[in-house]
Amino acid sequence: MNQHDFINYYDYELPQELIAQAPTERRDQSRLLVVDRKTGKISHHQFSDLPSLLAAGDLLVMNNTRVVPAKLTGTRVETGGKWEGLYLRDQANGHWRTIGKTRGKLSPGEKIALSPAGPEAKLLNAPELLLTFIEKCDGGEWIVQPETNASTLEALAEYGTMPLPHYMQREAGSSDFERYQTLYAETPGAVAAPTAGLHFTPEVLQQCQQRGIDSTKVTLHVGLGTFRPVKVDRLDEHDMHYEWCQLPQETVNKIEQTKQKQGRVVAVGTTSVRTLEAVAAQGSLEPWQGETNLFIRPPFQFQVVDALLTNFHLPKSTSLVLVSTLAGRELILEAYAEAIREKYRFFSYGDAMLIL
Repeated sequence: MNQHDFINYYDYELPQELIAQAPTERRDQSRLLVVDRKTGKISHHQFSDLPSLLAAGDLLVMNNTRVVPAKLTGTRVETGGKWEGLYLRDQANGHWRTIGKTRGKLSPGEKIALSPAGPEAKLLNAPELLLTFIEKCDGGEWIVQPETNASTLEALAEYGTMPLPHYMQREAGSSDFERYQTLYAETPGAVAAPTAGLHFTPEVLQQCQQRGIDSTKVTLHVGLGTFRPVKVDRLDEHDMHYEWCQLPQETVNKIEQTKQKQGRVVAVGTTSVRTLEAVAAQGSLEPWQGETNLFIRPPFQFQVVDALLTNFHLPKSTSLVLVSTLAGRELILEAYAEAIREKYRFFSYGDAMLIL
């Protein structure tokens, strides 16, 4: 084994004040650090410069997942104690999979009462929603039964709020319901945003199109793993989480056309990378949907992605390992050090990086 196989190799010191707590006033006002893998050159730009940094014939591959208002707050019916949780995904029989925290231990059969919390919460006399805890699963997750005739999305719209990452250290506000979604978010199911896409505006997309830069979509529902740090020393011992993804026929066609014309496939975000490379790793690039737990780490060989647009990632995270696998750990940590010196904003609402 060499040092690339250990999580401590993917660490850096970040001043707390560089963690973005809110988005820029305009999405494309974010800064953009450009890293050239061939030359090792690092340069500074605005996100609005993106169309001029790409070339005619390039293809942007975007994750069109939509964040659901998955954060839930309730009261334990028996004790009156507070419970905070996160909806993760639907299960069979109308059940939900959740994770949460409360004082003391929960028991099967116990009930939580959720109060209306989302933008719909102003509805007069809206009733509480009861969750009955059915079964405890691995990782502290629970299967729960919501006592409602509404669909999951309808229930979450009324009783949930946006699940901002813990490092923002604030509750979601009304503006987060718009800004913590990409402009092209279509398919509900994520509990965290694919943040590299948050910078796009209609103007940037239009300029890309005018320059002959095409775009296409994949779907990967960003899951709980986004919030979970790597807790083992060796990367090969990390238990990567599963996430549902889909690669449509139209995207396969556009990628094949791009490759034939020597254009570059530019993944927007690590979730788009994982979708494309998970399918390619099965033998060929063809339409597919299902769950992937692909952990991209050295010496992974990329088959589809030529360039990556991404945000700045947490120390010792699987996303930082992924970008380091693409560009080289030394070059990435050099770029991160430069971003810190220049006071770039980090993480979900932070600035962006383009790895060419």
